[in-house]
Amino acid sequence: MKIPEKPPDWLAIVKDNLNAILESENIVALNDFIRKIEQREEYVYWDKIGYLPLPENIKQELAWAYLKFSRQAKIQPTKLISKEERRFGYWIPASVLKNLSFIDKYTGGQILLEEPIAQGMEQKRYLISSLMEEAIASSILEGAATTRKVAKEMLREGRKPRTHAEKMVFNNFQTIMKIKDLIKKPLSDELILELHRSMTIETLEDPSSCGRFRTNNDEPIYIRDGEGQTLYTPPSPDKISSMMKTLYDYANENTDEEFTHPVIKAINLHFYLSYIHPFMDGNGRTARALFYWYMLKQKYWMFEYLTISRVFLKAPVQYARAFLYTEFDDLDLTYFISFHLKVVTIAIRELIEYIRRKQKEVRKIDSLFKKYPELNERQRALIRHAFDNPDVQFTINAHQNINNITYETARTDLLNLTKEQLLNKIKKGRKFYFIATQKLYSKMKQK
Repeated sequence: MKIPEKPPDWLAIVKDNLNAILESENIVALNDFIRKIEQREEYVYWDKIGYLPLPENIKQELAWAYLKFSRQAKIQPTKLISKEERRFGYWIPASVLKNLSFIDKYTGGQILLEEPIAQGMEQKRYLISSLMEEAIASSILEGAATTRKVAKEMLREGRKPRTHAEKMVFNNFQTIMKIKDLIKKPLSDELILELHRSMTIETLEDPSSCGRFRTNNDEPIYIRDGEGQTLYTPPSPDKISSMMKTLYDYANENTDEEFTHPVIKAINLHFYLSYIHPFMDGNGRTARALFYWYMLKQKYWMFEYLTISRVFLKAPVQYARAFLYTEFDDLDLTYFISFHLKVVTIAIRELIEYIRRKQKEVRKIDSLFKKYPELNERQRALIRHAFDNPDVQFTINAHQNINNITYETARTDLLNLTKEQLLNKIKKGRKFYFIATQKLYSKMKQK
């Protein structure tokens, strides 16, 4: 990836061009320019200024300096401290406020659609599927060499991981599954190390690095891109203890004196743990798990159903740049906050679209289920899934894992669907698979 150019010293530019800035015509033009920039969806960095229509007689450097001057008055400092002992800060432009409003509307309460989505087992199946997707995408982001299809088959069937990459996915899934059990605990060394240990066990080059922070005895680490360029050098190990305490204090404080929107705080926690990079490996996975932990702790219940890492996976360069922009530009967290909020809103929209699509399917299929009163909700959910995925091969183990039932109950469910001629049973080697009957809809309609 192309490493962003570091911005020029805006204060020096202001001092050298003070007379030009104070000219009334320039002030009007620059104010209009700044207003248009801050209304954009993207939080604009230095390297984008030259591509925007600049006011007449105003050069890129001066436009940048004036933009920085206007932002400085709005920056709210946080208690998060950099490795150089400077404070991170952020502010809330219109685009950030808009996305925060959207997230609050859809993730703190009910999604208001035409009619409720199927509850019970269907909701549970979607939850488990979402957790699988998050585990897979988060692992691939960290370099797991596997495909979504293979990884999901492993999780659905409940088989043991066979490769290093599958073990990464398996660990990630197990960790995300238990995050809800940890939300009553305050953030601490114990909790963070438990998350890291759960994420990385049996996947690290040095097994002794699992569940512990970096020390001076470890090799120095550098964050590099795929081309070997050093993007970031984390703090030295002797700073980790004090910086982690800062992280814990920031997460655990519960005061109205300095209100921070919960979503922004969760994003800042994600950023700061990645910035500290306290582990030899597994920092990204643990940081994203920390984000989920805090959102669920703050009762944003729908985050249990969101797969944000899948969206991050589609834009890994933008993800990395959001970190670098913050570090390069006076520790302004607004870059990372703005990008992260876009990712969350995309994930929410995908969920809403899924629910709307599922509503249509439910209406269509439920009219046919009236002919099959003997089918339980698990079986109905499986048939709905078969309509969406006519080529999928169901197994007893996968049905058992998704519904958290006994093997015998799962077997009975599938065999009964076979008797109803809704599924066909085939044998591959020693294992049985179940696939949807051809023209399933017509078959059900004709009964």
